[in-house]
Amino acid sequence: MHRISLWRRFVPAVLLLAAALAAAFLFTGVLSEKADDEALEMARQAIREAAVECYALEGCYPADLEHLYDTYGVSVDRERYIVHYQYIASNLLPDITVLPAE
Repeated sequence: MHRISLWRRFVPAVLLLAAALAAAFLFTGVLSEKADDEALEMARQAIREAAVECYALEGCYPADLEHLYDTYGVSVDRERYIVHYQYIASNLLPDITVLPAE
């Protein structure tokens, strides 16, 4: 009888602990995904803002992304992100797309 009462006492505690660990693991994954999405958006926004700054200072949008890297200090982790920078015309904001490299 003593063994059964110990079993009934500890099984719910072990199940509760397992559920809490699973919830923490899932929550960590959600936070990590959200942080990745925000970093991606920040990279896109940094490139866009530098292009607009270039237009304000130089009177035209840069023809290539390298100009933003060299002149305006834009820094994007090229191992983490793929940047597609489509120059349209000197007076039109380029099409800027930033994607995860994975």
